[in-house]
Amino acid sequence: MSRPGAVRLGFAARLAFGLLLCALQAGAGAQAPAGAAPGGPQASEAVAPVAARPKIGLVLSGGGARGAAHVGVLKVLEELRIPIDYIAGTSMGSIVGGAYASGTPVAEMEAVLGKLSTAALMVDRPDRIDQPIRRRRDDFAPYIGPELGVRGGSLRLPRGAVSGVALEAVLRGLVRVRGIEQFDRLPIPFRAIATDIESGERVVLSSGELSGAMRASMAVPGLVAPAEIGGRLLIDGGLTRNLPVDVVRAMGADIVIAVNLGTPLLRRDQLDGLLSVSVQMLNILTEQNVRASLAELRPQDILIEPALGDYSAGDFDNMEKTVPIGVAAARLAAARLQALAVSPQAYAALRRAQSAPVLVDRRPIDEIRVEGLSRVNPVVVANALDTKVGHPVDQAVLDADLRRVFGRGEFEHVRYNLLDEPGRRVLSIRAPEKSWGPQYLRFGLGLSSDLQGESYFNLLGSYRREWINALGAEWRTDVQLGHDNRIVSEFYQPLTVEQWLFVAPRVEVIRRPLPLFRGDIRVGRLDESVERVALDVGSQFSRHAETRIGVLAGQKRLAVDTGAILLPPSLSTFNEGAFTGRILVDRLDSARFTRSGYSAALNLFGSRTALGADAGYTRFDVDLLGAASDGAHTFQLGLRSSGAVGGAPLPLNDLVQWGGFQQQSGYRAGQLLGQGLDYGRVTYLNQLIKRGLLEGAYVGASLEAGKIRSPVFVESPAGLLVSGSLFVAMDTVLGPVYLAWGRARDGNSSFYLYLGRP
Repeated sequence: MSRPGAVRLGFAARLAFGLLLCALQAGAGAQAPAGAAPGGPQASEAVAPVAARPKIGLVLSGGGARGAAHVGVLKVLEELRIPIDYIAGTSMGSIVGGAYASGTPVAEMEAVLGKLSTAALMVDRPDRIDQPIRRRRDDFAPYIGPELGVRGGSLRLPRGAVSGVALEAVLRGLVRVRGIEQFDRLPIPFRAIATDIESGERVVLSSGELSGAMRASMAVPGLVAPAEIGGRLLIDGGLTRNLPVDVVRAMGADIVIAVNLGTPLLRRDQLDGLLSVSVQMLNILTEQNVRASLAELRPQDILIEPALGDYSAGDFDNMEKTVPIGVAAARLAAARLQALAVSPQAYAALRRAQSAPVLVDRRPIDEIRVEGLSRVNPVVVANALDTKVGHPVDQAVLDADLRRVFGRGEFEHVRYNLLDEPGRRVLSIRAPEKSWGPQYLRFGLGLSSDLQGESYFNLLGSYRREWINALGAEWRTDVQLGHDNRIVSEFYQPLTVEQWLFVAPRVEVIRRPLPLFRGDIRVGRLDESVERVALDVGSQFSRHAETRIGVLAGQKRLAVDTGAILLPPSLSTFNEGAFTGRILVDRLDSARFTRSGYSAALNLFGSRTALGADAGYTRFDVDLLGAASDGAHTFQLGLRSSGAVGGAPLPLNDLVQWGGFQQQSGYRAGQLLGQGLDYGRVTYLNQLIKRGLLEGAYVGASLEAGKIRSPVFVESPAGLLVSGSLFVAMDTVLGPVYLAWGRARDGNSSFYLYLGRP
């Protein structure tokens, strides 16, 4: 295959002929017929001169994170004053090309790409504060893997590991202009290439929402879910045309500048699993169509191939490192590129026209339209928005609205369009519901050991069915088997479309062991069994807070499992009847390794004989946690207080039990038992490793102080208890893993190993 060479003779001949014709026409104008006034009708009707320069089309190939090299190429093209008239791009090439075509300056693109990371692009889970507070509670359970759908009696998986919402949010920030439907009306006409996953056909996107087209072009199969545009499910265009030379030529380009990032095939020693073999298959398909595109290049075209070596297409944490490689590759072609340069004045005028200013449309919204829903009530979604009818769009507020709508967990992705209809400006929000819903399953695993013979595990399963009715009723059942066995089933029924008021009947069945210690010696274990029913009325009075009041009734039984513990029959079965109350506030950034934010929880349990209880008393539990970080350093402050309110003491079946890692470290789990607790801790975390999609690795230490009020056994530790811990921890695909050692001032010490939150 011949590489592009000098401008071919046919093109040069046409250009020379055009210039000669201009000269002849100019001469003829100088010899106008006698009596004809200069500038008269005859002069104005002369044939217009042929354009002095060819039209130049830029083609940017796909390549994942390697695509930041395109930015380096653009820097050199601007430096050499090379005019660009058309752009076509695939995958990462469509992102860089679409941003540049919309008028985004190269320096701004480089700054944005330098701040990107694998987590920012490939973690679709919204920030915790953008999720409903009901969903945030799940973070404290050791769930593993994705949420599975249940439809037609079978399990269903999402269409991709991520939905692409995080990616699309980045793209909206990169696009300089909004509201342009036809890509020919962009500052530089543009095309994005995608693949129809149903037919396998190439799709050339020339209209619609620009950021949506860019996201569709980069929907890597299996990683990013397909994008639905115009009724078609679209994935990465690299499968059908990774270097769309023919597309930009069809747009009108006389000369093509093609930037090919290459698709390096994996070596045999790298083909070590199903994933690597699947990646190799995609690489082969992509490389084959690239070769076909290279064969379409003509002698006057210019090919630029950055030497990216072993830079990975998935290494989004180091994208900025490939920009200089793009610069170097473009400089190697500088001699040929300079032949296409225009004067400084002409180039400045062109770039002024192509660098679109960011225009803020202050027209108010006349209607908010939520489209594409079959289960979810669109009124509920619209009411959750801070963007309101009668006010102009504030982009920051609208972006926050979209994150929050997606954070509800009911949609595959969320997009918007601003539509100008006759006499109306419409904000159209399209939020396709999860195709694998509305019934979901999750599974989890928790492990714990004190490395002294006490080890246990818990298996978790959760079933949830959403949108049982138009107000958003939900039925959820959680099952845990292992050390602690429990079944909790709740029907959550909002009472208004705003969903701020709800009722929630609940059934609980619990079986768990209660260790008993005299001093630091375990003398036995009780088995606790609880069956109860409850009804709560509550309000989500804030996006970050929930309050409940309710009643419950049930029975609790205690039985001796091991040890010489005397438990009279009269103290083995307890009837329960109580008023309950709870206030929960949660603004933590993470439940695994909290680095910022705060949470507060207040629980009240008012046992009353009038409701069927054996004893009348009131118990309270207060938990407070706050965290702040500076770089890799994090400090947490935790406080807890529990006990009885009023004169009635807590009965045997509801004593406060404490002990374990960061629950007075140094003492064993459940070693401390009494009428009440006052406790505080300060924990320091140092983040040693940042790990892309996970939260990294840490070393840390805690200093703790607390007091058990009225211990049950006289041998139990009493007075002010001071202890601390040292630990290492790492986030993994199975959850956080902790290895810790704790020691108390009185000499008690323990080791701890956890999979899941302590």
